Amino acid sequence: MSTAIRGRTTTGVGVLDKAAVLLEIVEGGPATLGDLVMYSGLARPTAHRIAVALERLGLLTRDLHGRFVLGPRLDTSSLGVRHDRLAGAAGPILAELRTATGLDARLFRRRDGLQICVAASVGPGAGPGQTAAGATRPASAGPVAQVLLAWEEPDELFRGVSCARFTATRLAAVRRRGWAYGPDPLPPGSVSYAVPVRTPDERVAAALALTGPAARMPAAPERRLTGAMFDAVAGLADALPRLRGDFRPVMEARS
Repeated sequence: MSTAIRGRTTTGVGVLDKAAVLLEIVEGGPATLGDLVMYSGLARPTAHRIAVALERLGLLTRDLHGRFVLGPRLDTSSLGVRHDRLAGAAGPILAELRTATGLDARLFRRRDGLQICVAASVGPGAGPGQTAAGATRPASAGPVAQVLLAWEEPDELFRGVSCARFTATRLAAVRRRGWAYGPDPLPPGSVSYAVPVRTPDERVAAALALTGPAARMPAAPERRLTGAMFDAVAGLADALPRLRGDFRPVMEARS
């Protein structure tokens, strides 16, 4: 065991002690694999193997720059989801939306370049890492990320686009339509329809998303889906007066 590890309290279980060292490093801020190797004293393959395992368990995740950060099971932002009034109101609304459409329904917020799932109503086939409130991933690809970024201030929008897989032109189209639709990186092979939940002063408080396998999703949002999404957003506005405001997706969808 390296000197770096021997200086810390240990359990006597080697792999747990090494994992604890990596978690302690990331608690201090985002860390690259090189940082983990340098500060832990572990061999690079060992540090990589353990970090990836911690990522799979939700104890670590990665930011927009690919650095390791605390995952949804440890990040205090995910713990705050439990006290999020919007998340608390969303549960029955998402369940009703899923029943009406047969698609997985989720609500996301954006923080520090990450999109955080604050509430979800999903089918039994979804993986555990994709369903739990607090699940976090970089807001760099997919319709949800586009909706969460499209109405940001110019400086924040520029920073977000610089790390994203979509362009400012794409976001301009999202703002014009009032929604985003297309392939979603999680789960693989899925398509999402995302719309903003907006405050009275027009800020985007969250993104509401319906997701399903590409084979089951239409080529563009159908009027039925748009209507169901509008009803869900209206329900959230009724449940949370601070979210009141007119929101109506532009009906560009095909009947």
